[in-house]
Amino acid sequence: MATQDHILIVDDDAEIRGLLRDYLQKNGYRVTLAADGKGMWAALEAARPDLVVLDLMLPGEDGFSLCRALRVRSGVPVIMLTARGEETDRIVGLEMGADDYLSKPFNPRELLARIKSVLRRTRALPDNLKPEAAASYRFSGWTLDAVTRNLTAPDSVVVPLGGTEFRLLRIFLDHPNRVLTRDQLIDLMLSRDTAPFDRAIDVQVSRLRHRLREDAKEPAIIKTVRGQGYVFAAPVEAVS
Repeated sequence: MATQDHILIVDDDAEIRGLLRDYLQKNGYRVTLAADGKGMWAALEAARPDLVVLDLMLPGEDGFSLCRALRVRSGVPVIMLTARGEETDRIVGLEMGADDYLSKPFNPRELLARIKSVLRRTRALPDNLKPEAAASYRFSGWTLDAVTRNLTAPDSVVVPLGGTEFRLLRIFLDHPNRVLTRDQLIDLMLSRDTAPFDRAIDVQVSRLRHRLREDAKEPAIIKTVRGQGYVFAAPVEAVS
């Protein structure tokens, strides 16, 4: 018999928790419930889920902060829920590391479809491309703090990073000295909303090179592999 996928639902609305538990269980999933961040961490300690459905508006620590902290510790997929449905929230949620975003009210069938899509996409990545958890990285005199998202240059100047730049750099740092195709970079960076980035991945790499003070004509850290993609050529020290 196939192993049931384990879904962790984190939502402070008891009615929604119960509804999603019953619906997902009927569709063959194992479900754990939590009402807040404290409950989420306890559930994660007890058993690692295959996916987390995380509400944005929670008592205490909100979903954005929890998603960001979770992404530092784990590569478990996250679908964020919100009652606000604002475009800014969706973008911030994705930049915090969420794999998908769904606005309330929603049909449980849509959430189920998104769960299946995220799990399918995540499992389609080769094992050697799945992210590793690290608190900081050092490379070529640079330091990236994965918790605060501060990038510090060799001359101790803190270089600001946008959300997309941070995610792209984090991907390269998790997979140094490995050629990553454009399609792999897109899959690793984003969830369902890949279309805008599909056409702009080269632009994002160019911007990141600029942040790293790379020579545009002869970059030393992020190198182009003609006809294939990019490779992060600098040695990387990851600190857990």
